[in-house]
Parts: sequence; structure tokens; C-alpha cells
Amino acid sequence: MYLKSVRLAALWFLWAAPALAQVAILQIRVIEGEGAVHLPGTRSPRPITVEISEETGKPVAGAAVTFHLPEEGPSGVFVNGLRTEIVISDAHGRASLHGLLANRIPGRFQIRILASKEQARAGTVSFQYVAEPRGGATMLSAAPAGRRKWMALAVALAGGAVAGIVATRGGAPGPAASVPSAPLPPILSIGAPAITVGKP
Repeated sequence: MYLKSVRLAALWFLWAAPALAQVAILQIRVIEGEGAVHLPGTRSPRPITVEISEETGKPVAGAAVTFHLPEEGPSGVFVNGLRTEIVISDAHGRASLHGLLANRIPGRFQIRILASKEQARAGTVSFQYVAEPRGGATMLSAAPAGRRKWMALAVALAGGAVAGIVATRGGAPGPAASVPSAPLPPILSIGAPAITVGKP
């Protein structure tokens, strides 16, 4: 009975060993779209493409590749309207993601990329950028909601002060022209000398 149990354990090990050896270490390489600069509020025309391979360099087909965008700050959404998207690698081990819609907050951000197939896992990041908006029109919309009110108030106050200065320089006294002025110095004038000669 003991020998039979040992034989069964040995047979199981010989059968399971090749299956355990098939668990490969995955590698991810970004081959397109690294360092891309996205225009604020627009969809990117360039895809982000990664290549999944084994440690020997052999492409891995059928791997689930997950792309994650940041929840705040410079970021965006994918075509599905979410910040997470899953793509399956093709026969060449490649997975491409199209149509990233960047938000309007300028700066650098990371796309976290995870690949998995059976028990094998791998991860990397791709650095992306949201470009600075042209002009200052979108600076107010990029600010957090709590600051927008104060920024709008500051802009309004600054505009009122400028309007008051312009009105004062134009000659029309306005409410902003109530600054006391210094007294003018007296004006002295010298006329032509007059000589009068009387009788002796």
C-alpha cells in the first residue's frame, strides 16, 4: 500500500511538472505612443501600442492587457467613457488602444499598463502629456471648482479698477476718481516795468 502511494505521488509530480514549467514571465514593451502630447479636450489620433512577450522574446497571444488612467489631475477617458480599458493581444503579442480623450488640465500623467495570461503577470507605465491650452481662456475652467469663484471675483475686481483708471484719464470723473489731489502751487507773474515822471 505504501509503495502504491509513492508511485502515485511520483506519477502526479511527473504529470504536473511540465504544467508548472509552462508558467512564463511576461514582459511589456511600449512600441508606439510613448511620450505622446495630447491637445486639451480632444481625442488623440495616435494609438498606444504595447507588445507582450515571454522572457525569451516569443510573442504572447491572448494576453489581457489593461490600461488605467489617473482619477484626477492631467488625465482623460477612453472610448468607452471610462478610465480603464482592456485589450486582448493579437497573434504578434500586440495590443493597441485608440481614441484617448484628454481632459483640459495640462501636465504629465502616467497610463498604468498590466498584462496577464493564466498565472503570469507583468506591469509597466507609459508617460503621456496634456499640452498647455492656447491663450488663458481655459485656465479658469481647469481650476478646481472652489477656486473658480475667487478667480472670477479677482478678474472682475481687476477689470473694475482698470475701468476706473481709464475713466479718470479720459476726463470724465467717476466713482474711482475720488482720490484727494495735492494743492497747486501759487502762480507768480511779473509784468513790464512802468516809470512815471512828474512835473519838477
